[in-house]
Amino acid sequence: MKWNSNLYDNKHSFVAEYGKSMIDLVNVEKDQKILDLGCGTGILTNELAKEGATVIGIDSSTDMIKKAKLNYPNLNFQVADATNLDFENYFDTVFSNAVFHWIPNQEKLLYSIYNSLKDNGKLICEFGAKNNVHKIQTAFEIVLKQHGYSYCSEFFFPSKEEYKILLEEAGFEIEHIIEYDRPTPLADGEKGLSNWSCQFFANHISNVSYKEREQILFETEKICKDSLWKENQWIADYRRIKIIAVKNK
Repeated sequence: MKWNSNLYDNKHSFVAEYGKSMIDLVNVEKDQKILDLGCGTGILTNELAKEGATVIGIDSSTDMIKKAKLNYPNLNFQVADATNLDFENYFDTVFSNAVFHWIPNQEKLLYSIYNSLKDNGKLICEFGAKNNVHKIQTAFEIVLKQHGYSYCSEFFFPSKEEYKILLEEAGFEIEHIIEYDRPTPLADGEKGLSNWSCQFFANHISNVSYKEREQILFETEKICKDSLWKENQWIADYRRIKIIAVKNK
């Protein structure tokens, strides 16, 4: 996925805003070491650091990390692979918001996180659950096929039962895990779904002509209109899974 940091901040600020509610779950005292995994442009990294904790923000996107360093020059940001973290028994908490569903190798990801945590350290994360954005993806797939293209989802959206097994196999003890609907308003009125699709389906439409891309986006909107357009805004059919898991000794 090629990320557009300006589009992300300007049109998808809801990602970080929802993530702020999870910070209350994190011990952010001065002696804590925290990893913000998939930090994006650094908004939540900054929130985590406000109480004096030592926080490192990592992301695989050089564009996101560049923007994060510009936004918060006093914080530590690094381009890194979440499945191959260069830390061992180091962090009290690994925090992550809206990231895990982008990572294909979940076993390697969880092993990497487990290895980076201290004994009794916590993984606190939230990401897409089973059937997240199902209506949007279904509409987009239908339209792509009508235009002669195939669609293969890049996302990993598990049920809590599926993810519970992965966590336990990695050695984590589950303290809290829930799966829930979270209808999410998209910014920018009528352009909201188009903006969302340009970011999150970028790999599928970046190589088509401007004219065809606009047609694909228009036809996707048309299919989604009845179910997702409400009171002059798009409401994306988000579903989330929220987890607190502890590294066993």
